[in-house]
Amino acid sequence: MNGSNRWVVLIGSFVAYMFDALEILLLSFALPVIRADLQLTTTQGGLLATATLLGIGVSSVTVGWLADNYGRKRALMLSLAVFGVFTAAIAVVPTFTLFVALRFLAGMGLGGVWGVVSAYVVETWPAAQRGRAVAFVLSSFPVGGIVAAVMSGALLPDWRLLFFLGGAGVVIPLLIVGLFFRESAEWAQQKTTPVKVSEIFSPELRRRTTLGVIVTSFAMFGAWGASTWLPTYLQGDKGIPATTVALFLTVLNIGMFVGYNVFGIIADRIGRKNALVLSLAGVAVTLPLYVVAADQTALLWLGPLFAFFAAYAGIFGAYLGELFPTRVRTTGAGFCFNIGRGVSAFAPLTLGALAAGSGFGAGLLVCAGFMACAAIVMTFLPDLREKAAVRTPAGGAAPAAS
Repeated sequence: MNGSNRWVVLIGSFVAYMFDALEILLLSFALPVIRADLQLTTTQGGLLATATLLGIGVSSVTVGWLADNYGRKRALMLSLAVFGVFTAAIAVVPTFTLFVALRFLAGMGLGGVWGVVSAYVVETWPAAQRGRAVAFVLSSFPVGGIVAAVMSGALLPDWRLLFFLGGAGVVIPLLIVGLFFRESAEWAQQKTTPVKVSEIFSPELRRRTTLGVIVTSFAMFGAWGASTWLPTYLQGDKGIPATTVALFLTVLNIGMFVGYNVFGIIADRIGRKNALVLSLAGVAVTLPLYVVAADQTALLWLGPLFAFFAAYAGIFGAYLGELFPTRVRTTGAGFCFNIGRGVSAFAPLTLGALAAGSGFGAGLLVCAGFMACAAIVMTFLPDLREKAAVRTPAGGAAPAAS
């Protein structure tokens, strides 16, 4: 793929994943208003987030399989269309039950974007620049968070209009991908026989797949447990007005954006594995400092610090993409990452129940513990700088496990 089209993929993927993040994070910002409007309990509020993440977990198999069999472009456009339509539909949702169903269906589209854009960039950028390229694309997640914060500040308490505009806006990345993206040349060259999901559990890849799922499950459980309830924690436990919470989270997401891109450079220098261990361990140390901060000034500064280290999702994009051969790249990477996000579906419910007895601060400390566990498990995965080629059963090349 020529250089100019590499940049088209880079920028277009950035926009696509930004909308993915926007759709996911809108619920976190709107949740306090939705709970009050629909008279939901803490557990019911957590169930809305859980339904989204369960849909993402289901997509770990479906969208990855579609991308490896029918192409990256088709799978990306389908994912964008699905979550855009079902997010916009929340504007007219009449009951809580249907709200849960729509969040699950939207999640099935949301889960596909990460894996497809990661594979697109891995397959179009040279290895020496791949870490920072993937990290840049996935750094659009905190940008989506900033957009969600701004939209929420402007439109809430009208959460129905908020979701409608968020869903309708997906037409922008759909047009970019549909009009300007070319299919991945590397995928087209490698595609021979149909890909089966079972291939990522072949003897050569089974250990990688298993450990990949474990490490992402720990990381995503901690991440989604914290992000879902963070606005509620700042308002309820710290007494910060709802209008000011948007400012706090905007500053936090700026720190995360910087962290994604700095860690992308770090990953290219010291290796994706080492960068992931550093990122996960950094969150495990700094998130408790954020929880015990005594005043609003300390919270305002410590938020961007812990968010700076929360760059693991960006590094996972390059690391998991390289962990699997081209033939099963989207299936393998998407399975590991989105099964992790599916497992994390229980984090909002778990922390909501914990908060009822111990407060949201205790729940955030539990999230830090999960990050520490992820950092430890990450040390058992291979350092891909020292990879050696092996063969998959279907004939694709994969790096040997260390």
